[in-house]
Amino acid sequence: MVNSIKHTGTVFLFLSIVLHSCKKDEIPTLSTLPITDITTVTALGGGNITSDGGAVVTERGVCWSVNTNPTTSDSKTTDGTGEGQFVSTLDGLTAGSTYHVRAYASNSLGTAYGGDLSFTTLGNAPECITQPATDITSSGATLNGTLNANDLPTTVTFEYGTTTSYGSTITSTQSPVTGNTITNVNAIISGLNPGTIYHFRVKTINSLGTTDGGDLTFSTPTSIPTLNTSSISNTTSNSARSGGNITSDGGAIITARGVCWATSPNPTIYNDKSVNGIGTGSFVSNIRCLSSETTYYVRAYATNDVGTAYGDQESFLTEPCPITFNPNLTYGSVSDIDGNCYKTILIGTLTWMAENLRTSRYNDGSQIPNVTGDIEWSELFYTVYDEFEGQVQMGTGAFCWYNNDSAKFENEYGKLYNWVAVNSGKLCPVGWCIPNLEELTRLIEFPEYDIMQYRRGSTLMETGTDHWDESLNVFPEGVVATNSTGFTALPGGLRTSKGEFNGLGRISQFWASDKWWFPDFAYRLIIPYYLIGSPTGASTSVGDGLSIRCVREN
Repeated sequence: MVNSIKHTGTVFLFLSIVLHSCKKDEIPTLSTLPITDITTVTALGGGNITSDGGAVVTERGVCWSVNTNPTTSDSKTTDGTGEGQFVSTLDGLTAGSTYHVRAYASNSLGTAYGGDLSFTTLGNAPECITQPATDITSSGATLNGTLNANDLPTTVTFEYGTTTSYGSTITSTQSPVTGNTITNVNAIISGLNPGTIYHFRVKTINSLGTTDGGDLTFSTPTSIPTLNTSSISNTTSNSARSGGNITSDGGAIITARGVCWATSPNPTIYNDKSVNGIGTGSFVSNIRCLSSETTYYVRAYATNDVGTAYGDQESFLTEPCPITFNPNLTYGSVSDIDGNCYKTILIGTLTWMAENLRTSRYNDGSQIPNVTGDIEWSELFYTVYDEFEGQVQMGTGAFCWYNNDSAKFENEYGKLYNWVAVNSGKLCPVGWCIPNLEELTRLIEFPEYDIMQYRRGSTLMETGTDHWDESLNVFPEGVVATNSTGFTALPGGLRTSKGEFNGLGRISQFWASDKWWFPDFAYRLIIPYYLIGSPTGASTSVGDGLSIRCVREN
């Protein structure tokens, strides 16, 4: 029995060896992985070998061709050995081309392939559009276009000439262009002839083709502009209003326009002038810083690339000056951000405005509130208590006219400002400032030999009784205002912190930039000077509205 079992086992072992030795090896089994990360010249592929067919995989990778079912005789990668998944990099491709890809695996019995997959590399012939020319002059222009390079380096040029045959070519400033977005391109051309029609187009070239934009035209200008001068209006002692109307730009963009004026006929842009924007149409010009009782000549002007044209001439006579300045002195001028013009005078080493400030804006362009109501004016400045900082003063800068009457008081007396506006540091023209105590002291002590207080007052006050109340006996007998300094103080009065107006015709008060030692008070200068002992003894509520004279170190 035992011998029988041993015999049977031997038979089974023999059969197993025979059957195994009879199994036939095969080529591998695999699939092609999807193509990813496609660019103009590269892509990623790969394969997955699920069976080596019974023999070791000695080579694997992908092969590709522009034809279907590529083999290892075409372009291929070599990506290791053995079963499993692998990744292959396809390179050296041509942009905008369609390729077929198969994974392959080789063992001792042969080479097997996965399924055929196809993909297209990025890139196309460029797309472009010619855009209108800009910055056209009598001898040049800027040619414009847009293009999509479609992922390939693209050369960009412009063709131009007097016919659609063009004849001249210039490379775009942006050439070459790559990427896949709309790109603006341009080129500046020169040496053109005036009064000529030119054709142009954009031209783009990449490795996949050439694309031309459509033909456009432009004309170089032939003449200077045509315009008229507006009639003179709003004449005062130192200003007027005019303007012009440009009816034709002469075929080129108007780059400057305004009016020019002088005391002799036919003024040009080399005389005094205003600058009032660009383009055709009507415009208004303010003529500033004029002399009183003087005849001026005015012409509108407009400039294009060909030249400057002038409108017909207008003339006007300025009004008498309502303020009496010292005729024996030489005055300068300065303008504020609103364009108001002020006479200036050198007193010692300081240059002072000889007129009261009239600006409605800070020198940074922000508006100063005009507050008319008494209650609203009285509430502009207030003090709050902070447990950490103690009393904290807060408020809003503001201005008004005496009696809130701009028509009657603006031209001669200017505006009245509260000290919050003064403390902004932005009231005066750039380079000028509100005077401090030291500067006010230098003002009233000039000239040094005139030490009598009433004589100091007389040297700063406007002469005559046009503004000062003649019934006031402010000086001893025989002493009169001389305005020998040229400061020309006017009795513009004030507005109290409660909103009340008083002092017109009797007193001038000017803010200093210094705060007084007592809360809610600041220093001021009072004229006639004999009424006070010194600037350091004169103060008033920061809520009051006083006049302002700006100053600068000479």
